[in-house]
Amino acid sequence: MTLLELIAVLLALAGAFAYFNHWLLGLPTTIGVMAIGLGFSILLLLLPALGWSAPAAWARANLSAVNFDKTVLDGMLAILLFAGALHVRLSALGRQWRAIALLATVGVLATTALIGGGLFALQSITPIALSFAYCLVFGALIAPTDPVAVLGIVEKLGLSNGLRVKIAGESLFTDGFAIVIFLTLVGWATGHAGGAGELGVLFLKEVGGGIGLGLALGALGFWLLRSMDDYVVEVLITLALVVGGYALALKWHLSGPLAVVVAGLVVGNQARRYAMSETTRERLDDFWELMDELLNIILFLLIGLELLVINLNPWAGILGAIAIPLVLLARFLAVGGLITALAPIRDFEHGAIRLLTWGGLRGGISVALALSLPASEAREIIVTMTYIVVVFSILVQGLTLAPLVRRLGAGGSPSD
Repeated sequence: MTLLELIAVLLALAGAFAYFNHWLLGLPTTIGVMAIGLGFSILLLLLPALGWSAPAAWARANLSAVNFDKTVLDGMLAILLFAGALHVRLSALGRQWRAIALLATVGVLATTALIGGGLFALQSITPIALSFAYCLVFGALIAPTDPVAVLGIVEKLGLSNGLRVKIAGESLFTDGFAIVIFLTLVGWATGHAGGAGELGVLFLKEVGGGIGLGLALGALGFWLLRSMDDYVVEVLITLALVVGGYALALKWHLSGPLAVVVAGLVVGNQARRYAMSETTRERLDDFWELMDELLNIILFLLIGLELLVINLNPWAGILGAIAIPLVLLARFLAVGGLITALAPIRDFEHGAIRLLTWGGLRGGISVALALSLPASEAREIIVTMTYIVVVFSILVQGLTLAPLVRRLGAGGSPSD
């Protein structure tokens, strides 16, 4: 199958599943498409038992051509993060900066350690024996909340402004920090880790360099957008900044996610206010909203179809099911500890700990990081576990967030 044919099949499936969901299921589009894709994958996997193995073999062979981790981490992620950051107001972000900064850094570290330590202890009830380093690797890739999954669902919940900004802000900034932790732990697990000084330099280069590049891209975008009033060219400039800037970050070994998030904040605030006409603002918003929706649907479709190419290990599946409450507990303890520590200097909304815990969705980025691990038995176990946690997070947590918001009365006007 050619690349064009593969893209055509994926778009046809995305359109068909979205249509089916709209008329019959009525779920949020991304979740509905993923759920139908998951059901479709299960159906194909069951067909060989009925003596019809050709469809599953064909689907598996062609889906294997899609490098999921490269597609997500080196392709979709840049556009989705920029689209999410574009509509976050700096004024609101500034009021919540302490909570967001702690959740995206200390929160990720604490959750990684709690999940890694818990998994290392709990795996003794199965025949699986992951090293402590690989348990921490799993903790690092599953600890950060997924901005794609979070922003695609949280914006439609009607949360108070304070909670919405905390959840969205954490999800946008957590990836740059979490990926550095993940890469460091992978180096330790595979025996390629450097010393403490080398790791410190890597962290400063990735995080600091990513933020610096993002500011430079934002400033360049502001200058270019201010120099003209042609919405077609201006939309094209923002797209070039995102894709080109992300590619440059990867080439220079900087944090691409942080670079595009910072650039998105600059363009979405300063450039929107001082460098765009009303027509450009409307067209820019329409373009990036459409890009966000379409790529979200494609990504969630791929998550559902990825079941076809994952080598499911039964014991890893059991350990993945055990990891679900472990991940939620670790998130609850990390979030609860940080909010309790901040309580004397900052008021939090009613139910903030429960909503931040249950609303900390995991998604395609965790799956992509798991698939990026070097080939080994540990990789296959971690991929299976990650997939199970992500499916639960999106289908169960994602679909029950709205009832939880209503139960806690967390919607309505800002409570800053």
